[in-house]
Amino acid sequence: MQKIKLFDHLILILGTLFLCLPVFMALMSSSHTAIDIHSNGLFLTPGSNAGPTYTKVLTARGGFTGDVTGLRMLMNSMIMGIGFAVGKIVLSMMAAYALVYFRFRFATAIFWAIFTTLLLPLEVRIMPSYQVMSTLGLLNSYTGLIVPLLASATGTFFFRQFFKSVPDELLEAARIDGAGPVKFFIDILVPLSRTMMAAIFIIMFIYGWNQYLWPLLMTTDETFYTLMRGIKSILQVWVGSQIPDYNEAFALAVLAMIPPVAVVVIFQRMFIKGLTESDK
Repeated sequence: MQKIKLFDHLILILGTLFLCLPVFMALMSSSHTAIDIHSNGLFLTPGSNAGPTYTKVLTARGGFTGDVTGLRMLMNSMIMGIGFAVGKIVLSMMAAYALVYFRFRFATAIFWAIFTTLLLPLEVRIMPSYQVMSTLGLLNSYTGLIVPLLASATGTFFFRQFFKSVPDELLEAARIDGAGPVKFFIDILVPLSRTMMAAIFIIMFIYGWNQYLWPLLMTTDETFYTLMRGIKSILQVWVGSQIPDYNEAFALAVLAMIPPVAVVVIFQRMFIKGLTESDK
């Protein structure tokens, strides 16, 4: 039995090292110059160019206009991630609350209509969404980046299942105390949903943080570029003898991983509890 446990732990450790190896190589390679990376490939040892590289990608102005910086792109990605997460949680909770606690015809059919939108990825509806945003004059704005993608069938499904598991006695007690629908939602359901909200927040934050195609269409102003666009724009540079700044691309990739990892680490207990608990 002891040998079996040792073997299981060895497999887990090897799997973890295998998954962390690309991240480690990106971190080490970012400390070398672009010429070294172009000539010798990726590195497993640190170089002496880490400080200048990370300082440059965070503070140096670049792009076609010469106004965009890594900090600006980092802020734009953070706004998108938080905006997606908070907006999707609010809309999903309100939709699930209406579907569970308000008795109206075709509620089940409406839920399944919402759920089937999972079969329609962003790429299917991206052109109509872009046309609507263009007509409303919301291109190159945070509103245009965030609002069109806030509707979430996944969040609505999870919150609906969560609300259906809440005992009916809580609703009856709230009615006896004179609590209306809004007070019941804010004072009872929202506090009970904290773990579920944390779980959905992680999922939706990472979804918004990693968006590339939608910001690519919605923004032509470099002040709204995200980190994903910044990495891609660096790797697209290949003019004559000029090689892409691989070290800066790796540095941006490392920086792009920090906020999602931090969110997962901070909320991991609530994330697991929110997706697994059944007793409310």
